[in-house]
Amino acid sequence: TPEQYQKLEEAIRTAQFVRNKCVRYWMENKGTTRNDLQKVCAVLAKDSTTPWVNKLNSQARQSSADRAWQSIARFYTNCRDSSIKKKGFPKFKKFGRSVEYKTTGYKLSDDRKQITFTDGFKAGTFDLWCNQRTIVYYSEQQIKRLRVVRRADGYYCQFVIDHEREEKHEFTGSVVGIDLGLKEFYTDSNGNTVENPRFFRKTERRLKKAQRRLSKRHKRGQKQSANYHKQREKVAKLHLKVSRQRKDRAIKDALALVQSNDLVVYEALKVSNLVKNHKLAKSISDASWYQFTIWVNYFAKIHKITCIAVPPQFTTIDCSVCGAKVYKTLSTRTHQCPHCKTVLDRDWNAAINILKKGLKYLGEYLNGTVGQTETDPNDWGESGLWVFNRDIEDLSCFVEPVISRGDSGRIPRHSIA
Repeated sequence: TPEQYQKLEEAIRTAQFVRNKCVRYWMENKGTTRNDLQKVCAVLAKDSTTPWVNKLNSQARQSSADRAWQSIARFYTNCRDSSIKKKGFPKFKKFGRSVEYKTTGYKLSDDRKQITFTDGFKAGTFDLWCNQRTIVYYSEQQIKRLRVVRRADGYYCQFVIDHEREEKHEFTGSVVGIDLGLKEFYTDSNGNTVENPRFFRKTERRLKKAQRRLSKRHKRGQKQSANYHKQREKVAKLHLKVSRQRKDRAIKDALALVQSNDLVVYEALKVSNLVKNHKLAKSISDASWYQFTIWVNYFAKIHKITCIAVPPQFTTIDCSVCGAKVYKTLSTRTHQCPHCKTVLDRDWNAAINILKKGLKYLGEYLNGTVGQTETDPNDWGESGLWVFNRDIEDLSCFVEPVISRGDSGRIPRHSIA
């Protein structure tokens, strides 16, 4: 009912209020620790001027304090890293969209199809709809946290489950290097390509039309009408659809890539630097390269295959056959080597170079000549080498005894996570 949704909104706003109060306390008190922020939650609950805070579940208040401390800890970490220019000073949240419970404040039905919120707001009972594997397969002890999230098309429950996921993988010895691009989403070292869906570009016309209508209905300095808020929700739903399309496509492409290969090598692109090119920023963001690599790493872990990120420098310039440097402009789509007369697609040539780099780093790791294996996984900045839960015997079959002349040179220091 609308009244129940209103109660959820009050809980979300209260969680936002507690988080902002914790950030304010940290700003005003030098040497504040995480435990001090937990104490602030109890003080706010007993304060007579803020009686609504006591309605929120105590563990939900602690979760809000944890969120504040996460932003503070991230700021401290960035301050210690001189390579990060924007330190990310903690800010106050203006539009909170979620509230997080731990193990109390809610109760699930026996069939896991309903949830009842039992804190002071008394939002009541809601039906749970899930089109995939439901939480009925997990015990209450495995459910560690619950987050209620408001989105443009409704409210969602996110459960944190203590469960070790592992998938069976048939090892065939196949290896692949992929080059991410805009013309094609990626090209692998075998010459196969995956098209770039360009979800935002396809929806851009509808978005522009919807945003023009929203702008016309906005009244500056006045309270906005109901028609304005209806149009605002339409714009938000269009953006949400594009976001979900990108995520769904990234998951499917990453899973297909991991299932069909035993070693995946990709270039560790610094997307935050690439989007500074204003002519290509929209297309780069639409491609969702970073989200794709995150899912590749995730599926590599649960399938127990090797996933390596290599630096992208000179992968496009170097010839994959003789190693000569062939400089190209961005509009040149074909690699033509004047030394060995090799003619390849630009992205295919880069994918082969990426695979060779990955095999080289993997070979150095297996031979025990890499050093600094216990260092910070981020010490390389844009790149690194990740080997996930694999035995050395399984990895040794991937390393070729001879690597082409184009890969000669000193290996930079890197780390294994």
